[in-house]
Amino acid sequence: MASLRRLKKLILAGTASSMIAASPAIAEELVVWHDLGDNGIAWFEALNELYQAENPDVTITSVSFPTDQWFGKVIAALNTNTAPDLIYNNYERVIRIENQTDKVADLSDLLAAQGDLPFLTESDKGVAMYDGKMIILPIQRVQMAFGARKSWLEAVGEDMPQTWDDVMRVAKKFQTEDPDGNGADDTFGMALQAARPRDLIHMLDLYTFGAGLRHTLIDPDGNIVIDQPEHKAVLTEFLKSFTDYGLVSPDTVNHSFGEMYQLIEGGRAGMFRVGDWNVKKWDGEDVLGGDFVIGEWPSHGDSENAVVIGGMRGVAVPENSPNKDIAMDFAAFMLSAEAQKASLENVGAAVRGDFDIEGFSERRLYFAKPEHDLNAYDFPESVHAFYPELEAEYHRVLLDAIVNPPDDWASFIDETAEAMRAKATELAG
Repeated sequence: MASLRRLKKLILAGTASSMIAASPAIAEELVVWHDLGDNGIAWFEALNELYQAENPDVTITSVSFPTDQWFGKVIAALNTNTAPDLIYNNYERVIRIENQTDKVADLSDLLAAQGDLPFLTESDKGVAMYDGKMIILPIQRVQMAFGARKSWLEAVGEDMPQTWDDVMRVAKKFQTEDPDGNGADDTFGMALQAARPRDLIHMLDLYTFGAGLRHTLIDPDGNIVIDQPEHKAVLTEFLKSFTDYGLVSPDTVNHSFGEMYQLIEGGRAGMFRVGDWNVKKWDGEDVLGGDFVIGEWPSHGDSENAVVIGGMRGVAVPENSPNKDIAMDFAAFMLSAEAQKASLENVGAAVRGDFDIEGFSERRLYFAKPEHDLNAYDFPESVHAFYPELEAEYHRVLLDAIVNPPDDWASFIDETAEAMRAKATELAG
């Protein structure tokens, strides 16, 4: 991994002229904007200490914003030449920044300068590309598993669900058998979210890819898939969770991430999504106290279930980064073994694992050393520029069906598939 001293030599030799200014200014501070909250702040503090061992004159400062604020602040800053040195977020969110600013630097040469990095797969590198540019360096694969309250399973005499039939049976017990023992009728079988397009469709993504399927709404060739038999089965059961089965809070139509987390962390939901970033907090006594088990998403019929790689987080460098040369060097440093270990310890995700992880809980090891099947999300927005608009329309139709359930779900899905085909054709122009 190139140090700042090596980077300066490359600049003087002219070998990095395409990606770095010829006369760099030495920064006292690099500022990173992210949305990872306290875990992210702790991670960047650890990275600051590690980086300063080689570069004592540079300080790394991170600022965390709620995701919606992060979007607004980053877009405004890049468009007004008041950008931070680096930005950090999920790949699809950096796509949105690039689409609205065209000021995210191409990191292809920077990655190539690091030599062979066997821990980065071609899929990882492909995810990092958008519109001919490498807009992020892949830093954290985002794994998401299916979780359930351990004590609740014990209270109702059940094991961790493996199939959708298991989920149905256990969820009903969680709602009717007072699994938390408080004597009140205040528990729900599942925690979901539905308020916005990414809320609802993200959860559908997890149940779809977790059942071993590919593509939630549209495939790379532009084909709508929701009325294919296996996809139709998952979609039908998913929608019935909100309606016919009543497995979630009636307010879920208004729930986004925050409200969903309140149900989980407040001890009112029995089954839920567990991201690799959740485990450290939920192992703590102040939240769930480790009272949860995790596994693969439920299978449907003969499908093979899996944990979902639901995203790739990475570091991006604005074209108008105030200290672009040093920002580039720090971005490359984030792929070093010591930086990756700090990532795993503080945030729960990384792209490499060639370091000691002694002392991790069973749940953290589940993600750190996966022995289960993994099914990666397909990032349709990287293939179809119109996908966010198509997803928004799909969300509108599904949310209306949740609020006003159709008499025949099969017919509803068939009709929705035809409407999505027409919409995709219209958006594709």
